[in-house]
Amino acid sequence: MKARIFKPSKSAMQSGRGKTHSWILEFEPTAARHQDPLMGWSSSSDTRAQLRLKFPSQDEAIAYAERKGIAYQVEEAQERTIAPKSYSDNFAYKRKTPWSH
Repeated sequence: MKARIFKPSKSAMQSGRGKTHSWILEFEPTAARHQDPLMGWSSSSDTRAQLRLKFPSQDEAIAYAERKGIAYQVEEAQERTIAPKSYSDNFAYKRKTPWSH
């Protein structure tokens, strides 16, 4: 069974970077999901698909996977680039298009 080690991205509902500092070890599903005929819920016989382990660093997640003999794949995190902005640039004389109206 193969595991995936990654750093989660922020959700669309977040403005800050909360819950994006830890690294996650998550197992790939081995069995297909099926629908329960009585309730209609989707379920699977694979219990490892429910498991998500959090680690403070990438090295600790890799060390855990190697210690337990788990095959893993590391997805490198993409750092966010922030373009510096200034509120006064909205009213600058050199602005090509008018800011309002």
